[in-house]
Amino acid sequence: MPLAMYGWHGFALLLVPTAAADYLEYERFQLMDVIQPFVDAGKVKVYSINSINNESWLNNEMDPRHKAIRHQQFNSYVYEEVIPFLKMTSGQDTPIIISGASFGALHSMNLFLKRPDLINGVIAMSGVYDLSEYTKGYFDDDVYFNSPQHYIANLNDHDVLEQIRRSDHIHIFSGSGDYEDPDASRSFASILYGKGINYELDIWGGEWPHDWNTWRKVLPHYLETRF
Repeated sequence: MPLAMYGWHGFALLLVPTAAADYLEYERFQLMDVIQPFVDAGKVKVYSINSINNESWLNNEMDPRHKAIRHQQFNSYVYEEVIPFLKMTSGQDTPIIISGASFGALHSMNLFLKRPDLINGVIAMSGVYDLSEYTKGYFDDDVYFNSPQHYIANLNDHDVLEQIRRSDHIHIFSGSGDYEDPDASRSFASILYGKGINYELDIWGGEWPHDWNTWRKVLPHYLETRF
């Protein structure tokens, strides 16, 4: 699948599209424009990948079991192809932070939590962390193990938990405006708290809706103040 790369130096920021969009979504909606100063300064090198949601949970014509399989294939693509490419082009020791908004927030959080040995942190914007919100009643082991709201509460692998706990960059953002669900972020943050995982829960006010105007403010703010 195609991938867009921006910048020349800095930690690697891997962007996951919102819903059924592609690797150029963050450019089309001017989010790349507002973080360009950080790219130009060499603070961050940005990579943007394709979504497979229109071949998975957002495809109403597919059998749900095949949707789950496709989701697993997307995870494997990120771990086995994208991450090695990032390391090859940014350096083996370069920190990797993954980020996404809306459905991309769920994917980003899930990808980080499942492989904290490969991904160093996450900026999750306006997400819901229960995959069953998208599966229309279908639930199997693949849904469970790709739904952070479900599996983190029962995660008892000491090594994986310690790798997650070592991250200084678990950022959970939500606005409180139209179509946002700050309670979903609060609920998931409480699960992390119960597992002894450090995180930042950042809830903005009712003037911040579930839309690009919000995310164009949030991401540059985080790049400036958290990194």
